[in-house]
Amino acid sequence: MTFTPASPAVTERAAVTGPVAESVAYPNIALVKYWGKRDEDLFLPVTGSLSMTLDIFPTTTSVRMIEGPTDVIEFNGVAATGAARTRIETFLDLVRARAGRADRAMVVTSNAGPTGAGLASSASGFAALATAAAAAYELDLDGRALSRLARRGSGSASRSIFGGFVVWHAGEGEGEAGDLSSYAEPIGGDGLDPALVVAVVNQGAKAVSSRAAMRETTATSPFYRPWAESSVLDLAEMRTAIARRDLPAIGEIAERNALGMHATMLTARPGIRYLSPHSIAVLDAVLALRADGIPAYATIDAGPNVKVLCTRADAPRVSAVLDGLGDFVTTRTAHIGPGASLTTSSASPETSGTSPARADMSGAAGGDR
Repeated sequence: MTFTPASPAVTERAAVTGPVAESVAYPNIALVKYWGKRDEDLFLPVTGSLSMTLDIFPTTTSVRMIEGPTDVIEFNGVAATGAARTRIETFLDLVRARAGRADRAMVVTSNAGPTGAGLASSASGFAALATAAAAAYELDLDGRALSRLARRGSGSASRSIFGGFVVWHAGEGEGEAGDLSSYAEPIGGDGLDPALVVAVVNQGAKAVSSRAAMRETTATSPFYRPWAESSVLDLAEMRTAIARRDLPAIGEIAERNALGMHATMLTARPGIRYLSPHSIAVLDAVLALRADGIPAYATIDAGPNVKVLCTRADAPRVSAVLDGLGDFVTTRTAHIGPGASLTTSSASPETSGTSPARADMSGAAGGDR
């Protein structure tokens, strides 16, 4: 992968003073969902979650030091503004504080997939930013520490640090104890080779952000607490199913967990509905596939787009059935993908290549650590 330069307009606004670090990270799709924080500042979740990192829709991000009083941030070819800029600046401030440095940065980032559409763009985005920023500011972080850092940008980003099947531990306690104990790690899954057919029914940004929906749901839905309690059990059962390489059990748990999460949104005050008629059409098609003997199972994040878990061998048929629903749906088939990695680094000789933050965190074959 080659370095992605900033646009001329952005480059003209900043004098580069330091080396460049570029990283790539991939989205993950939670099979047991993260929905609800017990600490908004530290991004500590109410429950643990478990995901599969994909091999499509990567985010590529570069970070380099610049002169000047402010950061320069480019997102998908244009200068970042508003909430998106603030969120990235806040994350950079956290990195600077940990590094004991005040240098401002130029950040250039691009997503290969839709942004803000329930396809985990924030997971890949902040995993890539954490990896590149840690290298640029010369933080020496192992995988666990890097996942904790990524978590502070987007909770699900903690899981995109690693490849394959990944668990994010809720952790215990509050404050520093909670921060130290809430991290992601790969859990193995050797021998499993599933496909995830992503059915995109709407590429636009959501009317209600995941953060806002999560906050309203946890605060007002009478279904939230029962779902959170059942999700703890789902996580334990999911880990067992993965250890057994039992794809139908994995699918059944993932589907019920996702539908339960959406039930909490629908019962918020006021209700939040991401599912569209097109989403329901895809869900109905998944039920029809199962009735025909194809083990296919749906999962849906906070958005209208549906992901269908199946075997690699069944993926072409699943994709064809979903594509056949009409022009409103397009499909992409994903498989198990790698963890975040540094693709370009011109860090100082005494640190370059020594930090796990600068290595491939694929972890696809890793076990519990």
